[in-house]
Amino acid sequence: MSFGGPQWPQEPQQHGGQPYGQQQPNPFPGAHAPDTPDWSALAEASAARSRRKRRMIFGGGALAVLVVGAIVATAIVSGGRSDDTAKNGSVTPTDSAGPDDSLTPTPTFSSVAPPPPPDPKDFISNETKDKAPLSAEGLFPGKKLTMSGRAYKKGATSSTTDCASVTQAPLGSILRKNGCDRVLRATYVKDGVAITVGVAVFSTEAEALKAKQQADGGIAPLAGSGVADFCRATVCLRRSNSIGRYAYFTQAGFTDGTKVTTADKAVYQVSDDLGTFAFNQIYARGRTQASAAAGAPGE
Repeated sequence: MSFGGPQWPQEPQQHGGQPYGQQQPNPFPGAHAPDTPDWSALAEASAARSRRKRRMIFGGGALAVLVVGAIVATAIVSGGRSDDTAKNGSVTPTDSAGPDDSLTPTPTFSSVAPPPPPDPKDFISNETKDKAPLSAEGLFPGKKLTMSGRAYKKGATSSTTDCASVTQAPLGSILRKNGCDRVLRATYVKDGVAITVGVAVFSTEAEALKAKQQADGGIAPLAGSGVADFCRATVCLRRSNSIGRYAYFTQAGFTDGTKVTTADKAVYQVSDDLGTFAFNQIYARGRTQASAAAGAPGE
């Protein structure tokens, strides 16, 4: 049993031991035929073998041609696919957009985290870094301010290096003892309530913090520019706080001299608003200087 595939033709078989071809008649009837070869039969058999051999050679040659053709076709198709892939986005060193692309460096990324941005508080905590201009008009700009919809009209402003001269005892001696360099003041008024904000400037944060902790007495009220004297020989609301190298103090009371009590919520609201405003203005100095330092070359 064969297992598939073409079967090559088999040689024809003769029975009885006769050679290929037809048996020739005996020319001598009644006599025994001589044992001479049948040359005609032998010639015909030889010719048949030659024809079969030629057919086999021709068939093998045709098969070889088909195999070679298939190999060539496969190579062409494979080459075509390779070219098509390159044309459709395959990245190779020669697939550059321009002559200089091969010179473009590969981007690298540092594993070191960038430094954090400067802290605004650092710039308002020591005079060595706090170099921005400082004035009463710069710290308390404009003719009025608004806090949460509440508008306050600005009165007089002042600036002095004699810190004790603009205080009510014993705050003056406390400021002087802790190294006060300057006091800037501004007065605001709203609905019969006036308030003076005084910002004391020190060299370091530690000095300002001690002055705030030891605070006693208050900042002297600043009248003028449409605001009459207030908080004279009466009870007013005094507060103190600090941020960085700045300590700030407020004194608020009624313009008609009425004593302030804990029930006078309007006076407390004024004190809260102006204390917040002073804090914001001082912190804004630090933020502005920190932003400038972050954008400076070498920072």
